[in-house]
Amino acid sequence: MTFSRLLRALAHAGLFALAAGAVHAQSWPGKPVRLLVGSPPGGPSDITARTFADQLGKRIGQPVVVENRPGAGNNLAAAAAARAEPDGTTLVLSPDTVLTVNPLVYTSGDFNAARDLVNISVVASFSQMLVCNTAAGVRSVAELVAKAKGGTSLMYASGGPGVPGHLASEMLLEQTKVRMEHVPYRGPAPATQAVLGGEVACGFLATPTVLPHVKSGRLVALAVSSEAPSSLAPDVPTLAKALNQPGLDVSFRLVLQAAKATPPAVVAEIEKHAAEIMKQADVRERLKNYDLTAVGSTSAQAQQVLTAEMKRWEPVVKRLGLKAE
Repeated sequence: MTFSRLLRALAHAGLFALAAGAVHAQSWPGKPVRLLVGSPPGGPSDITARTFADQLGKRIGQPVVVENRPGAGNNLAAAAAARAEPDGTTLVLSPDTVLTVNPLVYTSGDFNAARDLVNISVVASFSQMLVCNTAAGVRSVAELVAKAKGGTSLMYASGGPGVPGHLASEMLLEQTKVRMEHVPYRGPAPATQAVLGGEVACGFLATPTVLPHVKSGRLVALAVSSEAPSSLAPDVPTLAKALNQPGLDVSFRLVLQAAKATPPAVVAEIEKHAAEIMKQADVRERLKNYDLTAVGSTSAQAQQVLTAEMKRWEPVVKRLGLKAE
């Protein structure tokens, strides 16, 4: 084959690929869509997923069904999405720790979110609230740090190794140079119950989950991990203010993903829907009511942010020697 014919053949192949991608996008989804969530109902991922699913279903004229598959630090749901048919009809919404931390923690399996999934959009961001049982006798971060430095043995709860609450707690301990014993539970709900019951003193947990207990007086709120105050609890100081460290931001992101081999045109179509849905005033207000901030990034922006977060948390994970049991 002459060089000119080869160029024409390659050009034809490229046009064919583009046309095939366009057909995929035009025919998507063609059937109901599943949106997997790796946590139980009621948490940030679940609230965001159900809000997004409702709006996406109206736009595409197909049911979008949310399925909760909690376990393994959100890995069970993410792995199920990675194994699904790569046609964009099985999606997963996960906290960014699935990509930034889990590949370093869950090393015994054959699943790696950073390798096996494509990032479609960062749809929202969220923070954690540091709460303590009233029996701990602390009402501020300064009092907690002083108590720990004074030799009092304190324990804190999280929903498992490497989850947002665990990371936020370790960031606090690293910044203040104090020690507290980490007690991982099988999800945020039992971790919250452990703090309420006095099994452990404190924990960084999802604001909507713990705020009712703060308002009832059963828990004391010490700080929120985000750089900006919580709209649900504006009187609770940020961790940056409590530690006098302007710019300190320990917030997390919820990432919409699909199987790696999903056609780029389909990814682009879902990305477009995500961006437009997250711009809607009613969606933004609903999420704000649950201490969530709507984002709706592009796929490229999601990858850029997640790469930076991987670099941020890798040394923390290695310092702690985190490994799933």
